[in-house]
Amino acid sequence: MLRRWFPKNSLFQVHPDPALRFSWTLVQAGLLVLPFSALFGCVGMMVAAIAVWRQRSSQIMASRVNQGFALLAGLMGVSAVVAEHRSDALLGLFNFLPYFFCFASLSPLIQTPTQLRRLGWVLVLPSVVVCLIGYLQMFLGWLGYQQFLHIQVLWILIDWQLDLKGTPPGRMSAVLTYANVLASYLVITFSLGLGFWIEAIGRSRQAGAGVWNRETVAWVGLLLLNGGALILTNSRNAWAIAAGACFVFALYVGWRWLIAVVGFIVGAILAAAFAPLAIQQPLRTIIPAFFWARVTDDLYPNRPVSTLRTTQWEFAWSLMQQRPILGWGLRNFTPLYQAQTGFILGHPHNLPLMLLAEVGVPATGLFLGIVGWVLARGIQYWQNLGRLKDFGQPETSDRLIYFSFLITFGSISIFSLFDVTLFDARVNIPGWMLLIGIWGRANVEEAKSEGWE
Repeated sequence: MLRRWFPKNSLFQVHPDPALRFSWTLVQAGLLVLPFSALFGCVGMMVAAIAVWRQRSSQIMASRVNQGFALLAGLMGVSAVVAEHRSDALLGLFNFLPYFFCFASLSPLIQTPTQLRRLGWVLVLPSVVVCLIGYLQMFLGWLGYQQFLHIQVLWILIDWQLDLKGTPPGRMSAVLTYANVLASYLVITFSLGLGFWIEAIGRSRQAGAGVWNRETVAWVGLLLLNGGALILTNSRNAWAIAAGACFVFALYVGWRWLIAVVGFIVGAILAAAFAPLAIQQPLRTIIPAFFWARVTDDLYPNRPVSTLRTTQWEFAWSLMQQRPILGWGLRNFTPLYQAQTGFILGHPHNLPLMLLAEVGVPATGLFLGIVGWVLARGIQYWQNLGRLKDFGQPETSDRLIYFSFLITFGSISIFSLFDVTLFDARVNIPGWMLLIGIWGRANVEEAKSEGWE
């Protein structure tokens, strides 16, 4: 499988446009190291974006989508200036504005289906190491390089701050800061991995080699690593989304057996959690409490009211009602919630509600509108690729990979309705790169007609 993706004498894929080769190489390298070094990953993305901007700034700013992001950046800036806690709000701009710039500048890089595959692949590959580190953390009490080396500069360059048995205790967090952050990362890699696995099966069948070969087995191994780690994050949100992704892919390729398996497992867990006692009790003797008790929240009983998502959502909604135009400022939810409840909380576990409270209705509507428009264009482009028939053929395989990007971005979007993980660049960047891949391919014909190539 490695030989397919890394041709001989070439570690990184070469961009078809010589002027963009440096930037495309930086993007690939940055994404490969990103989970382990936010510094190197972010610097790589930003340098690549600046390089593309210097070459094509006029074409980039001619895009209505990019103009929308520029207007959104202005609204967020005004909101920060008039914020209740101005310094927090100004700092919060760094969770958004650099990514708007990267979206605008890096979208022209994704010009071919082969590049889209490579983009997905460099997002997925590092998850193997991330998961292995997570297993070492959970089962062997591994703390990463810092238990062997005490060179202070490494803590800045290599972001491996592992906690014993995970964060919170008992929930895998691996090299990421928190179990839910790792869960959102694995939602991305697991969903993309499903698409690559299905594509590999189609390619193998087309070659007359059957289902199982080195490539398909390798993808199964990656999915098992990701799936097991995702379970150990103990994130109900991620469990449901991963099951949903399996179900959607199964529908897409007509795998009734996978639909049945996913439906049976999900149904059994839900029955063990909520069915009448006559059904519930026998199932609870078979299904580990780790699953059904987490679904019912019995694993964490009697939680303070201030820690409940419903409480946080109600408070965020009340903040929006008080300042609907410009909001209270980015990162202002935390001090305001602490003043109200005495409880420190980084966000209200819902991205749209957080934006409504912090930057107001106009900016939130503009943000959701731009992203929605990009997805609508992406779905339209995907439909124009033709209907799936023999999914091993190149054209249908391209359609499958694009479908994988749409489903993966949809999955991480659903995740953001129950948690906000964009504060960690190692999850925020992959989410934006998915959107960049979707828009880059969907907009490629228009870009060519405007002289971007």
